[in-house]
Amino acid sequence: MKYQIGLFVTILVIIWSCSGKGEKEVENHWPHAGITYEIFIQSFYDSDGDGIGDFNGVIKKLDHVKELGANAIWFMPIMPSPTYHKYDVTDYKDVHPDYGTMDDFKRLLEEAHKRDIKIVIDLIINHTSTEHPWFQESQKSRDNPYRDYYVWAQKDTIADFINKKTITLDSDNIRQWHDPGFGEDYYYGFFWGGMPDLNFDNPKVREEIYEIGRFWLEDIGVDGFRLDAAKHIFPDDRPEDNHAFWKEFRDRMTAIKPDIYLVGEVYDRKEVVAPYLPGLPALFNFDFHYTLIEAYQKEDGMLLAKKQKEVLDFYLDITKDFIDATFSSNHDQPRLLNSLDENPRKLKQAINILMTMPGAPYLYYGEEIGMLGQKPDEHIREPFLWDIRANDRGRTTWIEPKYSIDETVTPLAIQKSMSTSYFNHYKDIIKLRNSNRALALGNLELYEGELAQPLMAYFRNHKHQEVFVAHNLSDVTHRLEIPEDYSHVIYKYGSPELEGTTVILPAYASIVIEKLD
Repeated sequence: MKYQIGLFVTILVIIWSCSGKGEKEVENHWPHAGITYEIFIQSFYDSDGDGIGDFNGVIKKLDHVKELGANAIWFMPIMPSPTYHKYDVTDYKDVHPDYGTMDDFKRLLEEAHKRDIKIVIDLIINHTSTEHPWFQESQKSRDNPYRDYYVWAQKDTIADFINKKTITLDSDNIRQWHDPGFGEDYYYGFFWGGMPDLNFDNPKVREEIYEIGRFWLEDIGVDGFRLDAAKHIFPDDRPEDNHAFWKEFRDRMTAIKPDIYLVGEVYDRKEVVAPYLPGLPALFNFDFHYTLIEAYQKEDGMLLAKKQKEVLDFYLDITKDFIDATFSSNHDQPRLLNSLDENPRKLKQAINILMTMPGAPYLYYGEEIGMLGQKPDEHIREPFLWDIRANDRGRTTWIEPKYSIDETVTPLAIQKSMSTSYFNHYKDIIKLRNSNRALALGNLELYEGELAQPLMAYFRNHKHQEVFVAHNLSDVTHRLEIPEDYSHVIYKYGSPELEGTTVILPAYASIVIEKLD
């Protein structure tokens, strides 16, 4: 009898151990602090052998997104377009045939939702393609019903503006007025001649856009939109009109779907970005990306922590209801590994920083396997490497890659079996974030003690959990002193040590320490 009781207790202990009851629960904090995975479908997974990624290919790889720990997917443009990138739309209520059918997309939505993965699509409403039927009609004559859908002007009235000689952060185009070759009238296109800007002073245009939003939310069932070029709806000298439009847009969309997710691309510094928050509750934090890279270049650890604190406090002065969409790279920036001197330790630490900072982080496809890429943009968007070439049936071939090839990037299938791979590192740090509310939801308090310049240190506090985080952005070992009640190490990278109240951080090491009551 005693033997049977002892055996029973042993079995219970084994069951308890295997069930993970000793671990913190992994939670989904989307949208306010969850993780979104950005996919360029063209390069992701080819299910039908035509060399181009497609919706059915994404369905096959949804479990990869789930395994990584992401809560949502942002798809770069999926609508019909004459270009590979598809940021110039020809039909707002259809999908590009290269990617599949609308039924395929609906099935993708269904499969993603089964896995508790939300779907956000790129909505490009600042401009259309010159091949869009609206523009085709608009250019026919001055009295065409669609003429006022775009911004037209007679050549002599814009003579001083035809050749623009400056560039912006989000466009290197120096010519914004374009001659379609039909007389003396020019049309306005901020990004290039193939993308004529819509005229949002025209109420009909705004109603067209609201109907497009309704279609994707109500008829198709997406969870939200990423709004491209959000600060260019009206020209740069009319920012107040931009702000007002996005508030109107948000009101119209939330009337259709109260829990809609809207994230805007306002490619600028915080002072320009912040006034968009009442209309676009989530905004990409470009300051985070650029300051992260700068911090490594200067080996100035607190540069990023101070910048992030400054941005968050600035936003809080405008509204308490905002989502800080942080990112370390995206489809417009060189791959993160290239920006960090192709140093594997820097790449792993950079994701540690992103995942232990406040915000709702975005991950660009392929960063989790250390993909490489430099400008021009096509080569920042190269095919994902799922397996060695001989076994990789889903690898896309629409472009000949220059940077992410088998000789430079270890495919996912191989990385899965490597305990120290980029992929397993990403998984671990994402799981840490998703199972510690202080890291996902906590506020940010800067470390005020004495620090060597390459060190970054901060506290993340949320209700009943407080943690201390430190990173060494150099190749030299450094030490720092912390309060004695922080003693429970919950994460280590790069072999750091906690000796009493002294943290020892070797080259590119990170540590997360929980405060014990």
